[in-house]
Amino acid sequence: MQRILDILFSAVALLALSPLLLPVAIALRLTGEGEVFFLQERVGAGGRPFFLYKFATMLKDSPNIGTGTVTVKDDPRVLPFGRLLRKTKINELPQLFNILKGDMSVVGPRPQTRRCFDAFPASTRRAIVEVRPGLSGIGSVLFRDEEEMLHASSDPMRFYDDVIAPYKGRLEEWYVLNQGVRTYLALILLTAWVVAFPRSKLVWRIFPSLPRPPAQLSILA
Repeated sequence: MQRILDILFSAVALLALSPLLLPVAIALRLTGEGEVFFLQERVGAGGRPFFLYKFATMLKDSPNIGTGTVTVKDDPRVLPFGRLLRKTKINELPQLFNILKGDMSVVGPRPQTRRCFDAFPASTRRAIVEVRPGLSGIGSVLFRDEEEMLHASSDPMRFYDDVIAPYKGRLEEWYVLNQGVRTYLALILLTAWVVAFPRSKLVWRIFPSLPRPPAQLSILA
């Protein structure tokens, strides 16, 4: 059922958003480094790698510069037009093609780079490869301001590995245990809700069984 919904939603979204996607692609081609898409290998269902599509928002060699695959607020590697695309999450929309191909779902654990995947505990790694990664999910809803959290830390890489990644892992394990059409539809609606109301705590009312964040991330609750 979820795969049918994935195909339906992604096809309709691509059609409806084409008046936006085409001008963005043209603008990227004419600005920055002239790249339209950024392809990066991620870990998919069954642990199989796939190439994730995003609009190009950063310098081509950004994974090998600075904080690597972790992006902080006001990251100097982000191109000027890319800041707007990242803020509005428009840069994520090409993943609709990944959904049509079957690499991803509309909802699921966020697709991880190998480095970030390996930072999870073994129990989390086993859980998240049971399902397709998602364009959105419980981690995306709660960590909408992740770049600002990292920016506030004196050691962003360590804060990500020691605090954010373990909690994200618990959230993804929760999703795998609670997946279903109700959870799928609720997370789609919550994703739209937090775009409009980023400070909202509605997610805790919809999903009271969510694991509570550690003290360092109390802002999420």
